[in-house]
Amino acid sequence: MSTREPEPAAPARLKLRRIGIDTYRENVAFLARRCPHYRPEDFQALAKIELLANSHRIIASINIVDDERLLATDEIGLADQAFRQFGLQEGAEIRIRPAAPPASLDAVRAKIHGHTLTPGEIEAIIRDIAASRYSKTEIAAFLIACGGFLTTDEILSLTLAMAGAGTRLSWPEPVVLDKHCIGGIPGNRTSMIVVPIVAAHGLPMPKTSSRAITSPAGTADTMEVLARVDLGIAEMQRVVQHARGCLVWGGHVNLSPADDILIAVERPLGVDTPEQMVASILSKKIAAGSTHLLVDIPMGPSAKVRSHTEAVRLRKLFEHIGARVGLEIDVAITETREPIGRGIGPVLEAREVMAVLRGEPTAPADLREKSLLLAGRILEFDPALRGGQGEARARELLASGAALSAMERIIEAQGPATHRFELGSLTREITADAAGVVAAIDCYRLARIARLAGAPLDKGAGIDLLRKVGDSVRRGDPLYRIHACVAADFGFATEFAGTDHGYRIA
Repeated sequence: MSTREPEPAAPARLKLRRIGIDTYRENVAFLARRCPHYRPEDFQALAKIELLANSHRIIASINIVDDERLLATDEIGLADQAFRQFGLQEGAEIRIRPAAPPASLDAVRAKIHGHTLTPGEIEAIIRDIAASRYSKTEIAAFLIACGGFLTTDEILSLTLAMAGAGTRLSWPEPVVLDKHCIGGIPGNRTSMIVVPIVAAHGLPMPKTSSRAITSPAGTADTMEVLARVDLGIAEMQRVVQHARGCLVWGGHVNLSPADDILIAVERPLGVDTPEQMVASILSKKIAAGSTHLLVDIPMGPSAKVRSHTEAVRLRKLFEHIGARVGLEIDVAITETREPIGRGIGPVLEAREVMAVLRGEPTAPADLREKSLLLAGRILEFDPALRGGQGEARARELLASGAALSAMERIIEAQGPATHRFELGSLTREITADAAGVVAAIDCYRLARIARLAGAPLDKGAGIDLLRKVGDSVRRGDPLYRIHACVAADFGFATEFAGTDHGYRIA
């Protein structure tokens, strides 16, 4: 007598539910501890699960929920990031299964043990990171291993792999200009002046910018005070066709998404090696379709790069990798002892950008001059412009009002800001504790104070500088004014500034 093997039961299905939690670039799923179809403890030990429904698949970290008021036993919850990526409506029936560890983890382990990775191994790692197959712990392991050493061939492979993991833009132009500052200097909002100058000259400059992660404002945060920045690809192309330039948020067009995931883990770890920085920046520029790039490396006692030796090494690395990926690169090393301009925070920085473009006599001279220097170097990429005439042309376009008109066209084409942002009404002036001359300003500390005050989440939060390096002060004179919108943030910022105001007075 033969016996039949029992047929496997159909996989149990759970109802999809959106959980309103921002998990910031990490896919997170929630399962009820008393789920009747799956044993949560089995998944909890694995850390990762795969959710499936027809052609829709996603991998997520799993968290267990005890409170059935938050999640029913027949539901599977997805935090906002994962829910958007999954692309299904609430109530859809899905199934889950343990997620197999990505095969590329073997390459990460090899890197930890000092091996040099092949282009294929690096491509597989980046592909899995972009698909959210790595936990934050696994990403951190990869970053630390790469922080130990990367050969120039590995940097090249990392750059190309990240550029190829998301959207690639293309433009019907032989010369497509771009600019990037490596950051670290508050108020350094030169892109918002450079782009309209270049656009007024007639060359295309589709500038994709980031939102701030640890700084008080990114270019996208500041531009959002004036115009929409969350444009799709078709909108962005239309704006550039009409206005010859744009200033948009790169995250919305999915350029080098693996890089954004890496940065979200990298910044809290404080891992920001020159090799990883170059791969990160150039991958974004390749994906954006740029052909010519100006890189600004601020150098100073409280900048990211603090010595001429470091700056030159970084410049050579940009030039070497840029040449191998087909980007024509000019690197400007700009000495900086203090924040650029007087405003730190989106509203304050937007105010100064527009003051420079309008030619107002009170516009900060350092922001204007640095912007003209950088714009001039970018204009030198124009084959039709005589060598050495770039800065003169930039000054002409700014003085004539052509750059202001170009900015107005860009704002109109992107769409004016939907909200009117005002300066934070909670204010306190931080004063000098001795008489003398301002000898130095700690850029890092002032950025931290502005961030604690609420910038860039609150566009009107930040710092208004009242004294700059070289200014004479008496004891009790105001050095800067803190602006905040929320009482708790105001308290954090003023308390931190009270322990050390960030100025050195000699």
